[in-house]
Amino acid sequence: MALHLWLTFSFAYLLTSLIPGPNVLLTVRNALRYGPSGMGMTLFGNLTAQLLTITAVAMGVGALLISLPTAFLVLKLAGAAYLIYLGLRQLLGKGAPIAPTAQLAATPPQTQWRIAVEAFLVSASNPKTLVFFCAFLPQFLEPGRPIFGQFAAMYLSGSLIVCLVHSFYCFTAWRFGLRLKASPLAAWFKRASGALFIGLGVRLLNTRAV
Repeated sequence: MALHLWLTFSFAYLLTSLIPGPNVLLTVRNALRYGPSGMGMTLFGNLTAQLLTITAVAMGVGALLISLPTAFLVLKLAGAAYLIYLGLRQLLGKGAPIAPTAQLAATPPQTQWRIAVEAFLVSASNPKTLVFFCAFLPQFLEPGRPIFGQFAAMYLSGSLIVCLVHSFYCFTAWRFGLRLKASPLAAWFKRASGALFIGLGVRLLNTRAV
């Protein structure tokens, strides 16, 4: 991948990653609730799903799924339903979402894997990710170079950008969360994040393949 193409790709991907979406919201929520391990496992699940999605795009499967209205509708409904489920669980669940770092207990391995699976499902069931990669990534391919090598370079670069951006959001939310932990606003923050998940799920229902 030529340097100028890589720089253009990285800058464009950074701009798109700065726009908060379900993955950012989930990472921040888990970071506030479980600490660094929660953030790390959320990123692991998210990036695993992105690896599968980019592989599908590289093999042409992504474009095939988008061209099949039934398959796209099923994926869209599944993604929207899961986001709404997460929002309702956040709204109706008990317990504060924010805890001081000193009070964060070690997260059990089964909980860590549950976090990763949850993040994987949120990312993999979002058809907007598939549509975006199908339209975005081919613009940076160079004729005559190995296709999978170029997709691998874009995936690795994008993964680094995602980790940096999500870490920034998590650190900012954590600093803000320290001020909220003893405030009645903590309960409001919990309800607001649940409402955001539900709103993102409803918005996903309006997504179109083209």
